[in-house]
Amino acid sequence: MAEAGFPGQHTTTTVTSSTTVQTNIRFDPEYVKTVPGILKVVQVSCSLLGFICILCSKFGVLNQGTYFSWIAMIAFWFSGILLGLYLFHLVEKFYKIPWLKIEFVFTALWTLLYLIAAVLVGTAYYDDAHTAAAFFGSVATVAYALDAVVKFMAVRAGGLAQGSRVVSKQTTSAVSSPREGY
Repeated sequence: MAEAGFPGQHTTTTVTSSTTVQTNIRFDPEYVKTVPGILKVVQVSCSLLGFICILCSKFGVLNQGTYFSWIAMIAFWFSGILLGLYLFHLVEKFYKIPWLKIEFVFTALWTLLYLIAAVLVGTAYYDDAHTAAAFFGSVATVAYALDAVVKFMAVRAGGLAQGSRVVSKQTTSAVSSPREGY
């Protein structure tokens, strides 16, 4: 069999990609039953509950509580808005925006920031509200870490945040008989 580069042989590789999205806005409660949906609900819930715990503490205005509240509220609003966008398929409507990359960067960063916040309020020993906030912060840290892994794997696979993309690769090799006179 002839090797690549010899006269009379050529290889053709065809890669086809098909992106299927529905651009109509619709409510889809099934999203919260998926792994990314469950993680978002946990992130939003833990962020709000941790924030409330710090607010209920008489020591909530100290540095640790203020930092935790700041992290929790940014996480609450960012993840809450994304949850709404996914529930109404607005992410699918605007599929050209690199949602997965944006979410990956945010979830990876917030994993670290939430870890710091949970450790700070957990080691403060002021009251039970700080301990409860540390628990919710720890759960949120795990949820953001898992979501970062899910987003990283989806980005590496070339996936879409919503909708579907099918990539197929076909390689064809052809060998023609050598011409006489060589």
